[in-house]
Amino acid sequence: MMKKFFYHGCRLLLAGVFLYAGYLKGVDPVAFAGQVAAYDLLPYAFNYLVAATLPFVELLCGALLLINRRVKPALLVLFALNGVFILALTSLLARGLEIDCGCFHPGGAEGDAATSPQLALLRDLGLMLAILGAWWFKPVNTPEVADD
Repeated sequence: MMKKFFYHGCRLLLAGVFLYAGYLKGVDPVAFAGQVAAYDLLPYAFNYLVAATLPFVELLCGALLLINRRVKPALLVLFALNGVFILALTSLLARGLEIDCGCFHPGGAEGDAATSPQLALLRDLGLMLAILGAWWFKPVNTPEVADD
C-alpha cells in the first residue's frame, strides 16, 4: 500500500512540475531560446531548436504521467532530460556563470524571482529522486497499454 502511495505521489508531482514548466516555456519560445543561449553550450541555431521542442516533450511526458499511461517511457525520457539539465547546471557552476536556469522563468527573472544554478541543481536532483522513485515503486499491476 505504501509503495502504491509513494508511486502515485511521485508520478503526480512530476506530472505537475513538467506540465507547468512545459507550458511556461511553450508560451514564449523566443524568450526561452534566449535562456538556452545564456548557457553558452549549443550553437546558435540549436538554441531555437531546443526552445521549440523541449516544451512539447515536457508537456507530453507530464500528460502521460498525469493520465498514468506509458509511464515508464515518460519516466525514461524525463530521466534523460533531467540528466542533461543537471550536466548543464554543473557546467554553469564550473564556469562560474550566475544566470537564471530558465526552467520556470523562460523570459529571465530578476532579483528574488531568479533561480540560482545551485538552487536549480538541488531541485533537479530532487526531481531525479522522484523519477527514480516512480520507476522503482511503479506497481506491476498498474494498467498500461503495451508497456514492457
